[in-house]
Amino acid sequence: MPNLEDVFRLSGVPTYTFIQPERFQEIRVSIRTPGRGLILEGPSGIGKTTTITQALNELGIFKDVLSLSARRTADVEIIRALPDMQDIGIVIVDDFHRLDDATKARLSDFMKVLAESETQKSKLILVGINQAGHQLVKFAHDLGLRVDVFKLEANPIEKIEEVISRGEEVLNVKFCQKHLIAERAQGSFQLVQLLCHKVCLLAGVTETKAALETITTSINVAIEDVMSDLARQFKEPAVTFARGSKIRREGRAPYLHILRWLAESDDWSIDLSEAINSHPEMKGSVGQVMEKGYLEALLNDPEKKLSTFFHYESSTTVLSVEDPKLSFYLKNIIWRVFTRQVGYKAQYFRSRYDFALSFAGANRALAKALADALKDREVQCFYDEDEQHRIIAQNVEDYLAPIYRSEASYVIAILSSEYPKRIWTKFESDQFRERFGAGAVIPIRFTDLAPGFFTEEAKYGGLPFNPEGDQDSQVSIIVDILCKRLIEDREASTAAEIAESMNE
Repeated sequence: MPNLEDVFRLSGVPTYTFIQPERFQEIRVSIRTPGRGLILEGPSGIGKTTTITQALNELGIFKDVLSLSARRTADVEIIRALPDMQDIGIVIVDDFHRLDDATKARLSDFMKVLAESETQKSKLILVGINQAGHQLVKFAHDLGLRVDVFKLEANPIEKIEEVISRGEEVLNVKFCQKHLIAERAQGSFQLVQLLCHKVCLLAGVTETKAALETITTSINVAIEDVMSDLARQFKEPAVTFARGSKIRREGRAPYLHILRWLAESDDWSIDLSEAINSHPEMKGSVGQVMEKGYLEALLNDPEKKLSTFFHYESSTTVLSVEDPKLSFYLKNIIWRVFTRQVGYKAQYFRSRYDFALSFAGANRALAKALADALKDREVQCFYDEDEQHRIIAQNVEDYLAPIYRSEASYVIAILSSEYPKRIWTKFESDQFRERFGAGAVIPIRFTDLAPGFFTEEAKYGGLPFNPEGDQDSQVSIIVDILCKRLIEDREASTAAEIAESMNE
């Protein structure tokens, strides 16, 4: 009689519960076609490797296949040498997306040669995450018609339920919460195997039952148990990612937000360029970690050990989870608790910007230094030159007015003798003048101002700047003070949220 571990498998190709994904027959035909390259792409855990393995088994040729993985150092050397070999047979290269660009380019050319020759003795099958085919074609634009690209999406719930039904039949059991199990599997064949395995264990079902047994174990109880198991594997890398290279409590927690967006994704990957367009309040901080290569450096840092769990393709700005169980873990953690475990007191940011700079053109060097220093602290700061591409062709007054009026938590007004002489500073100050009384304007006053300048504003606390002194050291001091203010605001916001939730 089959045992539980044979029916709902935690790894490897299922024997009793394999379900053909959509386009399975097309994949079989592609494998049979001489010389024609095949690329299978899709989220991790969706069943790509299982699909290829099963198709090869059904064709009776799996034993003749060489399987290589870009995760294994020894295999990578073989992969790089493939284009120089003759009659390679059928070769599968898994995790293709992890190869360097030079190797991808060589494989791209090699697939083109194989397709043109229609050789019976060599065939290359590449398996990777979303957009793996796009990565390959970019190296040889005329390759597109010479290879077959199949994208496996999240499986429909009917397919997931079919997996469960086959397991029920073999084990002679009936799940009371079959549909709920299927829903929580997120379209992943691997996750449904995991959940069914856990539900059966909790119900005491470890092998085929002699008489039909109904399993009433709650899926929520099973998920709690699964989450305890997964936390041992994934909590540390999740926290490490969310903290980034260094935790900055004054910042907007860009890595934490990226992780949250990834958890909310339906296919276990996100295009960060699209994500920041959907979250304009995070455009500055997240955009910076992308553009300056901080995200890529974090994932490639050998001490962080994150490359096993995440993959970022800078050319497409797509970030992917490498293990569906990690995706499941991220979707089911309590984010308010996780945020505090990471080290942040507040997770959400109601304003579009933390600071908006208002300054005369003559003081641009100081303004830019402040903006750069604040952005390095992962603070969202409006500085006009950063948004020129958005301002052009728009009514400038309509664009700027809401930023200074309400969209920035604080306005930093750099008050030099040039400030009242400029048209745009007058316009900007008209927008935020009433915010002085609300504690939302922070003046930076030049120490060489003549008496009588900004008399009304003098009663509000600000920061001094000596134009004759060292700019870098003064900017550092000013930014430290500004960031301390933000940290206090974040903590106060969190305390208010907690108090509000307790009163609900």
